[in-house]
Amino acid sequence: MSDSSLENSLLDFETVQVWLAGLKEHWGGDPASDDPDRLPTLQEFCKYAESDPDNIIRECKRVNKAGDQRISVKGRRKYSTLIDEFQAKSAGSRMQKAKRGNVVRSFLIHNAILLAPGAVTGSES
Repeated sequence: MSDSSLENSLLDFETVQVWLAGLKEHWGGDPASDDPDRLPTLQEFCKYAESDPDNIIRECKRVNKAGDQRISVKGRRKYSTLIDEFQAKSAGSRMQKAKRGNVVRSFLIHNAILLAPGAVTGSES
């Protein structure tokens, strides 16, 4: 599968649709085209994490004994670490790396997986 067809297939994932709808509601415009790096960055992260968007979110959630859905600390920690690694290994300046990490964090946040704002300042050198 080519990178462009994989990128287009990202739009088939429910969690990607939730993310883009949340961005549109919050910022307006067309989030898929306003930032042309947004979907390719998520695509690269999915390859890095060896998972797809829906599975990433699924791994970050659990159901408690009462049947209520909660955030999985283990899953959130796993993906927080993977995002930090992905960001650190990305090419570019500190700001470019921070932006790439924050794109993926945004995906999780808009899918109700709250994260600490770890890389807003781009602490990698």
